Amino acid sequence: MSLNLERVEERLSTQAIARRLIYLTSTTSTQDIARREAEAGAAHGTAVIAEEQTAGRGRLGRSWVSPAGKNIYVTLLLRPELARLRVLGMAAPLAVVRAVESVTGLAPTLKWPNDVLLSGRKLAGVLIDSELSGSAVKYALLGIGVNVNFDIPEGSEIAPIATSLKREIGSEVSREDVFAALINEFEQLYLHAPPEGIRDAWRQRLETLGREVTVTFRGIVHEGVAEDIGADGSLLLRRADGSQLVVEAGEVTLRAP
Repeated sequence: MSLNLERVEERLSTQAIARRLIYLTSTTSTQDIARREAEAGAAHGTAVIAEEQTAGRGRLGRSWVSPAGKNIYVTLLLRPELARLRVLGMAAPLAVVRAVESVTGLAPTLKWPNDVLLSGRKLAGVLIDSELSGSAVKYALLGIGVNVNFDIPEGSEIAPIATSLKREIGSEVSREDVFAALINEFEQLYLHAPPEGIRDAWRQRLETLGREVTVTFRGIVHEGVAEDIGADGSLLLRRADGSQLVVEAGEVTLRAP
C-alpha cells in the first residue's frame, strides 16, 4: 500500500523539515535524488522518500534491502553549521527511538554509532553524506531507513540480524504515523536541543557501553571494553593492556558475555 501523504501532512508539526516532500514510487537510492536536489540549490529540510529503492545503501558501503511499500526510506537535505554536523549522527537514531516508542510502545536501544536495535536485531540505520567547502558545510544528506512492515524471510541471510516493527508486534504498523513522528522528533532535537543534551540522551540508549566489543575500521581490528563516549560522539575503547583508544568511526560487534 502506498504512503498516505495527506495523513502524513496532518501529523507533521515541523517548521522546515519535510515541508518540501519529494515522493517517489521507486528509485535507486533516496541519497542519489537528494544529492541532485542539493546541488540544484534545494531548500534546507527537503525530504526525499521512496516506496522502494533498487540500490539502497547502508553504512560502510553495505546494501540496504528495500522492498516496496513496506518500510521507510528517506533522505533529508540539511544545510547545517559545521558545529551541528557531528550531532546529526546522534540526533537521527535518537529520533527513531523516540518515534518508535511514541507510536508502538516498544523500547529500542542503540548500538554505536547509530544502529537502532530491537531484540538485539537491527531495526533502523542511518547514513550521513556531507559536502564541505573549506570549513563550511554546503549540505548534509541524512538517510534513514526503518523496517516497519517488512516480512523478513525465515532462513534468509538477514533473518538473524534484522527485524521490523511488524515482526516485533505481530501486526502491521502505520508507516505514516512512524514517519511523521520521526520527522517531528528529529526537528525538535535538531533545532531546539543543545548538542550536549542530544549526546547525553543518545548515550543513555547505547547498549554498547560497558560491553566487550570488536571494532573494525578500514581493515584494522581493535578489541576492548567500550568504556565511554567522547564529547563528539567518538567511542572510548579500553584495551587489554590498559591503554585507551579513541574510535571515531567503524563497525562494532558486541562480544558474547
